[in-house]
Amino acid sequence: MRTFLILSGSLLCSTHVFANIEEITVYGHRTGLIGDAISASSGIIGQGEIQSRAMLRSAEMLELIPGMAVTQHSGSGKANQYFIRGFNLDHGTDFATSIDGMPINMRSHGHGQGYTDLNFIIPETIATIDYQKGAYGAAQGDFSTAGSAEFNLADNPKHQQLDISIGEDNYKRLMALGTLGVANGKIIIAGEWQGYDGPWQDINEDVDKKNAMIRYVGKAWDGDLSVTAMAYDNSWNSADQIPQRAVDQGIISELGSLDTTVGGSSSRYSLSANWQGQHINANAYVINYDMDLFSNFSYFLNDPVNGDQFQQVDSRTISGGALSYQFVDTLAQMPIQHTLGVEYRRDDIDQVGLYNTKQRQRLSTVREDVVNEASYSAYWQSKMSLSQALEASLGVRYDYFDADVDSNNRVNSGSADDDLVSFKASLNYLFNDNLAGYVNWGQSYHSNDARGATIRQDPVTLAPAEKVDLLVQSNGAELGLRYFDQQQFNLSAALWWLSLDSELLFVGDAGNTEASDASKRYGLELSAYYWLNDALSLDAEASFTHSRLDIDSSDDRIEGAVPVVASTGINWHITQQWQSSLRVRHIGKRILSSDGDKRSEPLTVVNGLVSYQQTHWKVGLEILNIFDSTDHDIDYFYASRLAGEPADGVEDNHFHPIEPRTLRLNFSLLF
Repeated sequence: MRTFLILSGSLLCSTHVFANIEEITVYGHRTGLIGDAISASSGIIGQGEIQSRAMLRSAEMLELIPGMAVTQHSGSGKANQYFIRGFNLDHGTDFATSIDGMPINMRSHGHGQGYTDLNFIIPETIATIDYQKGAYGAAQGDFSTAGSAEFNLADNPKHQQLDISIGEDNYKRLMALGTLGVANGKIIIAGEWQGYDGPWQDINEDVDKKNAMIRYVGKAWDGDLSVTAMAYDNSWNSADQIPQRAVDQGIISELGSLDTTVGGSSSRYSLSANWQGQHINANAYVINYDMDLFSNFSYFLNDPVNGDQFQQVDSRTISGGALSYQFVDTLAQMPIQHTLGVEYRRDDIDQVGLYNTKQRQRLSTVREDVVNEASYSAYWQSKMSLSQALEASLGVRYDYFDADVDSNNRVNSGSADDDLVSFKASLNYLFNDNLAGYVNWGQSYHSNDARGATIRQDPVTLAPAEKVDLLVQSNGAELGLRYFDQQQFNLSAALWWLSLDSELLFVGDAGNTEASDASKRYGLELSAYYWLNDALSLDAEASFTHSRLDIDSSDDRIEGAVPVVASTGINWHITQQWQSSLRVRHIGKRILSSDGDKRSEPLTVVNGLVSYQQTHWKVGLEILNIFDSTDHDIDYFYASRLAGEPADGVEDNHFHPIEPRTLRLNFSLLF
């Protein structure tokens, strides 16, 4: 295998094995993939690709997915903002994530539906990230409207290692990863600590992040068994988004804060087990999760005396599991691979609350709830080889949700249930050894916050409130091509379409539901990878999206939608020991108002990485935001009130800047 191909795990984003047809050789950090009937926009990201990217935050691992953008509007300990396929996913509403079978998205969460906090993941423990844009597989369930990603923990880490990183703004990180052989298997142990003050002028982030993992992998009951315990604890202060006028008037700088007492803490502890036999896969998990978050986005609009700071609390236990069975059958001498699966998940939320606060001291309760929410799912998918070149896949999925809400306001207590049947279909055609075509169609859904499904009275105004459906269905389709030249060039292209029955969401910041309409989106995605020689490779990715509400009005823009996401990079293996990479990320002007009149400025940032490695040690330098851009990570347009302003406030652009240029030095011992 040629060295230059090993350098680029990006190739894995555009490769596929056609089960029962013909295997396309996969170059990169894996040499073989077990194929499903997937789309042109699906792929696998390897650990080598993760290591080759300079990243400000661990959640930026998701930016390895072509067309995905990851930003932040608050403190480092909070879940990031995600954008893909015309969705402002907020903190994860329409993109499903999981790790070794455990769900990451949080239902009926205190800060936002589908809340996806990836801070508990130690990047060095990840072997691969399997992603699918769109929802064309029957195993894809809640939150998978725009797609899904599965983080797979490493069973065989390439190295045992000890990492020490330091950087500007008092950035410090320690990471250790080791293995221990035991009977019939091994134990993998990893730990991480990170501290960071941030570049902000009025606030010290004081990040104190701790992660730990202990994992057993081995043989049991004629199959492969893994048992994993994970622990995460973090606390931080936040530099929230700020109004443009406060900067223009000289009240604060672009790196300043109007409320210096916001921030939070969060923890996640889990135990999971996975077993895989010849025909059966099974997993089970239990997760204990807590979050305590203080924010202030409107300053003195609602309370001119104490200010508008609020606290969001979430404390829950999640338990569940999944079981699938695979077998092969024939129909008229045509081989068919069947997969049958069932899933169960229960969220026991003993406290999810919203409170008015001042300097992190509670003043009053907006609402406080106990929520018990369970889902039961079953699916069937069959994949058949219709000819030597043509493969088809058909699937159906059934989901049933049941929720009980016990609110501090009896009017908002109650029960809700809902169910959905989703159908999936795909065709893959192999034109020749290098060119394949894909046609995909699928239905999916996202769940709404259970509190929105039982609400009768707005907790702030006490006015009647409209309930929302517990489940919201989507329909999507895709037409794609993938070209794979084993020597130099790799290209994938997808033209996609997606409709969503309703953009209804529970707004955690306000404690009520916000009604919207059905929506439609379509777009084009391109990914290309080119190897100039054994040492130098280039890649480019671009996503173009058109997003509209499905209404007869000029106010049909979807706020937060991103029309363009693009990136390009170069990997240069200078010598056997020296390696470097340079990457440009661009996010186009985001829509900030329903009439499309208000838009953000585009964001462009350049990051670089250079490293030198010997057999037992490695040193690397990351340069983040090389050209010291002052673009914005996120923008919102809404009304807020500063001291002395009119009671109704002032509509303004509120933004969070990207962090200034920063350098980070890493030293690793490899065993």
